[in-house]
Amino acid sequence: MRNILAAGLFGLALGVSGLAFAEPVKVGMITTLSGGGAGLGIDARDGFMLALTLSGNKDIEVVTEDDAMKPELAVQIADKMIQSDKVDVLTGIIWSNLAMAVVPNAVAQGKFYLSVNAGPSPLAGAKCDQNYFNVAYQNDNFHEAMGNYAQQEGIKKMFILAPNYPAGTDSLNGFKRFYKGELAGEVYTKLGQTDYAAEIAQIRDSGADSVFFFLPGGMGIAFVKQYAQSGVEIPLMGPGFSFSQDVLGAIGDAAVGAKNSASWSKDLDNAANKKFVEEFQKAYNRLPSIYAAQAYDTANLIIAASGKASVKDADAFRAALKAAEFESVRGKFKFNTNNHPIQDIYVREVVKEGDVLTNKIIGTSFTDHADAYAKDCALQ
Repeated sequence: MRNILAAGLFGLALGVSGLAFAEPVKVGMITTLSGGGAGLGIDARDGFMLALTLSGNKDIEVVTEDDAMKPELAVQIADKMIQSDKVDVLTGIIWSNLAMAVVPNAVAQGKFYLSVNAGPSPLAGAKCDQNYFNVAYQNDNFHEAMGNYAQQEGIKKMFILAPNYPAGTDSLNGFKRFYKGELAGEVYTKLGQTDYAAEIAQIRDSGADSVFFFLPGGMGIAFVKQYAQSGVEIPLMGPGFSFSQDVLGAIGDAAVGAKNSASWSKDLDNAANKKFVEEFQKAYNRLPSIYAAQAYDTANLIIAASGKASVKDADAFRAALKAAEFESVRGKFKFNTNNHPIQDIYVREVVKEGDVLTNKIIGTSFTDHADAYAKDCALQ
C-alpha cells in the first residue's frame, strides 16, 4: 500500500501556518496498516497527518507504506524510500523488532529517524545515534510505572506476561525494575498469539494477587476476552497499550476498572491536548489513542524543526529537533541526552462515559522520568 499525502489537505491552519520553511521536507512513513496490528498503525498515521493538516503547510510531503508487521518488508520499504523516494526523514514503525531491523541502517545512511512508538532498549543505550529521536518513550517506561504502582499499592504476588520480542522483554524488565514483590509467574507468549487458554490456566493456578500483561493490538483483545470468559477473577493491570483507546471497544466492559500507565491521556488539561482530542474526533469520528497522540507530537516536532532549519543542513536540523520547541499534547516535553523523552507517566483507569469506554487519570506514577539506558549512550 502506497499513498503520497501532503500536509494541508483541508486548508486548515493552527498557529504554525505562517512559518517559512527553510526547505521542503519529504517524510517516509513505514507503519502497520494490515493484519492484527493495523489499528495501531492507522491511529499513528491519522494522528501524524492530522498535525500536518492543521498546520496548513504544504511543504511537508509524506510517503506512506504498509509494513504488515514483517521486518524484512520494512527493511525493503526503507531502502526504497531512501534510495528511490529520496526521503529526508523516516518514521511510523510501531513494533520494536521492525525498528531494530530498520533504524540502524537508516541512520547509518545519514537519514533522520523519529519514532512514533517503538523504543527498544539498545537504541536508547549503546546503539543510540545522533539522528535517532524517540518522540514516544523508551520501551520500559510505561511498564516501570506500573511496577512502581504495584509496589506502592502493596501487591504481594504478581503474575506477569508479554510477547517474546524486544518490546516484550523490555516490558517485563521494566516492571521488575520497580516491583520488588514475589512473582507468581513470568511468561513470554508468541508474538501475534490469539489463544491464551494455557496462560490463563497458569494464572488461575498461580496464587497471584494481580496480573500485569503487555499484549498490544489484537493480542490484548483476544487475551482479555478469553480471560473474562474463563471466570478467573484476579485483577488485571498493564501499560497503556493493553487498554489503549484503539482496543477498548473490542474488549468491551471486561476492561472497566483496569489500571494502566501512559504518558498521555485524553483528559490531560492543556490547550494543545484539548485541541488535539477535539480535532481528531472531528476528523475521524473516534477518540484518539496513545499511538495517535505520539504521532501527532512527532509531526509537530518535524514542523517546528523545519521552521527553524533546513533538513539539508543536518547539524542545524538535528539541533532544532533536540530543542523540541513545539506544543506537546503531553504538556511539558524535553529530550534526554540519548534523544529519548524525559516525561511524566500517569496511572489511568478504564471507565465508561455514556456508551464509550475510555481512560481517565487517577494519579501520577513518575514525574520527569528518564529511561535506564541513557547512561550507556555516548551522546551528550
